[in-house]
Amino acid sequence: MSKTEVQGSTITVEQIGSPIRRPSDQRATLIGLGLNKMHRVRTLEDTPSVRGMIAKVSHLVRVVDGK
Repeated sequence: MSKTEVQGSTITVEQIGSPIRRPSDQRATLIGLGLNKMHRVRTLEDTPSVRGMIAKVSHLVRVVDGK
């Protein structure tokens, strides 16, 4: 078991929008989530800070799975 599975739930997000012509803070948020290219998928720990980052760029990402 990985450390993430032991601690709690995870959330999987996919980038569906381009950061081109977006504010630099939105681009930085995508990079912070590990998403900087189209259709890249990341599984992240489900924490309030990650949820806030997803909310900030909700028009650029899609939640694939939230367990």
